[in-house]
Amino acid sequence: MEKQWSLEAFGTDDARADFVITKLPCRIGRGKENDLVIPNLGLSRFHAVLVRDISGKIRLVDENSTNGTFVNRHRIEGYCLLNANDTIHFASAEFKLHLHFVDHRIMQPFDEMNTMLMSRVISWSECFAPNESEFDELLMGRGLSGAVQPIVDAHTRQIVAYEFLGRANHPQLPKTPIELFNMAESMGREIDLSQAFREFGLDKMAPHVKDKALFISAHPKETFSGIFLDSLERLRKSSPELDIVIEIHESAVTNIAKLREFAGRLRHLKIRFAYDDFGAGQARLLELADVPAHFVKFDIALIRDLHKASERKRQVVRDLVQMVLATGAVPLAEGVEDEEEAQLCTAMGFQLIQGYLTGRPIPEDSL
Repeated sequence: MEKQWSLEAFGTDDARADFVITKLPCRIGRGKENDLVIPNLGLSRFHAVLVRDISGKIRLVDENSTNGTFVNRHRIEGYCLLNANDTIHFASAEFKLHLHFVDHRIMQPFDEMNTMLMSRVISWSECFAPNESEFDELLMGRGLSGAVQPIVDAHTRQIVAYEFLGRANHPQLPKTPIELFNMAESMGREIDLSQAFREFGLDKMAPHVKDKALFISAHPKETFSGIFLDSLERLRKSSPELDIVIEIHESAVTNIAKLREFAGRLRHLKIRFAYDDFGAGQARLLELADVPAHFVKFDIALIRDLHKASERKRQVVRDLVQMVLATGAVPLAEGVEDEEEAQLCTAMGFQLIQGYLTGRPIPEDSL
């Protein structure tokens, strides 16, 4: 097996194209004499060159170009050693460097490399997300963190379960889950991030709360996938005694047939599930009745300042709680921060409460 470097780019039709580098040095520029010709007005005639470095990496040398060469959005002065997944801009033309290990007998000949046609604009392309390499590091475990928030009995205030909350402390990435998932969405990698958080929570956090149920979220895109269910089967084999509750977001609950099959698989694995963020969009009452969950978590928007809400809103929430109870599910109020909210929720029939009033998230290093 041998190293094979390639440059990935987007063409004028937004289709991805790979340019295999099997000959070094590889000259890049606007002039037709280059090995990789990019007819973009922002490039110099001889813009840059890729050469083999004694370290085994590729060295990128800027040929005194007018509009510069950039690695991960930092302009290089002279030359720079490249790493796999680096984002490279030759003026406004954007590429990502990839490294593969292939059988040298099937490596693509250099003369099969095609000319890349880029749009005639000077503004930077941003098809590749910044900090993608750091994001890969996060998925591999660097900077992954988390916390657990108590879920308590509404009447006794005794802790009965915890919810795992994914966090990150990578120095070059956002800290909050929302920002991280926004970043993941730009790369189409929400499922990868969800799985990384879940595996971290079960590996690092579950042992500290093994005498309680552990609620863990599933991303809407992965809920009914075979990969997700296979991962739960592996989990059950590795942790046969762990009491797991999988949270399904309301937006994923759209297909009753798939939902029924999913519930059956979970039942076989002795894993319970909860409908999460109930009432955030459409309250899935039909699905709730046909495929009852073990828990229904009412969205924070329904609970926040409920004690100050109109009687009409209170009645709506009260009726929803009774409908949940009628299915045999346990209603849970999320985001409770005020004692009056808690008392009203209890009077309405909520059996479980989660929020800052009864317990703030506990970081990993404080467990």
